[in-house]
Amino acid sequence: MPSEASQRMKVVLREHVAPVFRATTSIPELRSFLDTMSAQSPPPAGVTAEKVMAGTAPGEWVQASGQGPERVILYLHGGAYSFGSSVSHRGLAGHLAIAAGARALVLDYRLAPEHPFPAAIDDATAAYRWLLKSGVLPGRVIIAGDSAGGGLSLATMLSLRDAGDPLPAAAFLLSPWTDLAMTGASLTTRAEADPMVSVATMPSLAGMYLGDRDPRTPLASPLYADLHGLPPLLIQVGDDEVLLDDSTRIAERARAFGVDVTLEVWEGMWHVFQQATPIVPEATQAVAKAGAFMRTRTI
Repeated sequence: MPSEASQRMKVVLREHVAPVFRATTSIPELRSFLDTMSAQSPPPAGVTAEKVMAGTAPGEWVQASGQGPERVILYLHGGAYSFGSSVSHRGLAGHLAIAAGARALVLDYRLAPEHPFPAAIDDATAAYRWLLKSGVLPGRVIIAGDSAGGGLSLATMLSLRDAGDPLPAAAFLLSPWTDLAMTGASLTTRAEADPMVSVATMPSLAGMYLGDRDPRTPLASPLYADLHGLPPLLIQVGDDEVLLDDSTRIAERARAFGVDVTLEVWEGMWHVFQQATPIVPEATQAVAKAGAFMRTRTI
C-alpha cells in the first residue's frame, strides 16, 4: 500500500507540475521551471556543489562533507534531452552520493533542440574519459541517470564499449526513457494513473532530440540496441507511470544479452519518484537500495 505521503505528493504533481508539461510550454520556460522547482528538494545538509569542466561540458561535483574521492557517480540528468540541469538534479544527486558513499558528477551535457543527437552522448562519453584520465578507476565509477538521462546512460556505455574503452562498474537507471519510437503498452495503460508525464508532449520532445534520425536508432533508443557486455544494471521504475514498459522491456532485453539486471517496480510510484527524498518514504527507501547496490558493485 503506497504511503499517505506519496498520495499527497501525487496530488501536488497532478495539480501543479503536470500542467506545466504541456505542449504550449516553451523549452526555455520548462528549463526555468525545473530549476526553480528543484529548490523544493535541496541537497541534504553538509552537501556542497562545485562547478567543474568535465571534458567537453560543464557540470558540478556534488559531495558530502568528509566523503572521499574514490567512488564516483557520473550522473546524467533527465528532462527529455531538452531541459534539466545540474541545478535541477543537485538534491537527488546529493542523496544518492550519501547513500553510495560517493562523489557525484552531475553533467550539464548539451541540450536539444540547439544540440540534437548525438551531442549529449558525445559529452557524456567525454566526461567519463575525463574521469578516467584524472585517475578514477573504471571499477569505482557508476553511471546513473533518470528518464532521458537513463537512456543516455545506456547509450554512453554502448558507445564506450564499441570504442574499446573500459566500462564502469555498474549503472543505476531511474525510469529510463529507452524507446523514442514510443511503442510501449504502458503509454496507454498507465496514462490515467500517471500524475505527471503527458504522452501528448512526448513525440515533439523526441523529435527535438532526434532531428531526422529514425527513432529506433540504437544509441537514441537503447531498447533496439545490442546490449551485450554491459555491466550490472539496477533499474527502478514506478508502477503508475507511462514509461513503465521502457524499463520492463529494456530489463528483459538486457537479460537476453546476458547482462546482470535487477528490476524494481515500485507500487503506486510515479516518474522519477526518487526526487521526493526525504519527503516520501518510498523515495527514501529506493535511494537507500540504490546506494547499497552502488557500494557493493564497486571495488
